[in-house]
Amino acid sequence: MKLFGDERDWFFHSRLGMFVHWGLYALPAWHEQLLWRGSMKRADYEPLMHSFNPTAYDPDTWLDLCESAHMDSVVFTAKHHDGFCMYDTAYSDYKITNTPYGRDVLDMLANACARRNVKLGIYYSLPDWHHKNYPNQGRHHEMFGPRPGDEPDEERYLEYVRNQVVELCTRYGTIWQFFWDVNVAGFDDPSINETLRRLHPQMVINDRGPGPGDYDTPERKLPESMSYSRPTQACQSLGRQSWGYREREDYYTVRFMMESIARTLCLGGNYLLNVGPCADGSIAEPYKKAFAAIGDWYARVGEAFRDTLPASHLLQSSPSGGSWVMKDEALMTRRGNTLYACLCAPPQTCGFSLRPLTVRPSRITLLNDGREIDGSVELIPWLWTEKPYLHLFNLPVEEFASEVMVVRMEMDDAVI
Repeated sequence: MKLFGDERDWFFHSRLGMFVHWGLYALPAWHEQLLWRGSMKRADYEPLMHSFNPTAYDPDTWLDLCESAHMDSVVFTAKHHDGFCMYDTAYSDYKITNTPYGRDVLDMLANACARRNVKLGIYYSLPDWHHKNYPNQGRHHEMFGPRPGDEPDEERYLEYVRNQVVELCTRYGTIWQFFWDVNVAGFDDPSINETLRRLHPQMVINDRGPGPGDYDTPERKLPESMSYSRPTQACQSLGRQSWGYREREDYYTVRFMMESIARTLCLGGNYLLNVGPCADGSIAEPYKKAFAAIGDWYARVGEAFRDTLPASHLLQSSPSGGSWVMKDEALMTRRGNTLYACLCAPPQTCGFSLRPLTVRPSRITLLNDGREIDGSVELIPWLWTEKPYLHLFNLPVEEFASEVMVVRMEMDDAVI
């Protein structure tokens, strides 16, 4: 994967970031797409703005959560599909500053990010379930047709979009990335992205907007290939059912999130993990606990992902199966002559062979706790028809059943 070769190259060193889905939908606490997936009507949903008063909102608390997981960026939902603007826009009255709270929460977050050197990104939905000019036609992530008083007009709506995104990129300091969402209407106006790039040359723009983007955004998907062909930032929510705050949410296990993160980073991608703040702006305990656990793990194993190159091509599997790591169970990265094996799937045994490696490292270390690991180049019964390969054994798999284990292998000579 090639670098951009310009000011956007920060993206390749910023491996973990925090996504934030927050809006009126936090009040009913069912799903951020309540109007599309649920039974509430717009006439009942839109008046929620008169009850939205997030008095517990503290951007520094959010950034504490972000930094606890060793994340250095945050992407905030300035406008989701419901059309409610979580900032003080001049182009709509349907906005946070017209709520009882009355303050611009994005401005508060932007100031905190600048003070704490956290990179700020903006999420902006192209579908809009409130704006009278958006052409709602009942396609996915759209309302089921225009309501009385709507005036569907693609040109006028895109002018609204252009005005808002320029507003977002000129009033809140440095914007490091722009995350468009769901271009179901097929808007095609590359000049909007070109305008954003002129405003912020260091900004990366995703692949879901009205023009060509810089990076891909697989959502809730584990990688299927052994590498990414384009710059990639996978995104996932800690809640299986929703991205916004949901009562009785089905939260993913920390082990699952570690696997998802490790798989993505090993293949050269970045990772954006979502939190859905409560209606009052606070963060629910499950998010706090999960982010803290992920951060503790990443603090110990993160060297396998920082400034390394994907190296899973060094692993081969055998059609006969056996006690060595298969491609779907482990992935590898490398930094020079140092290799890192990430056991993304729960190990079935306490030892495995790294076929086709035939050189014993000068030192083998389990990054999870720093202990040295036994290893030798030897012929094992499962591979008796082949030849001796590097075999690691006596791994403390039971001790780390709740974590993704990462093994560092320091080679004296160049590896294949």
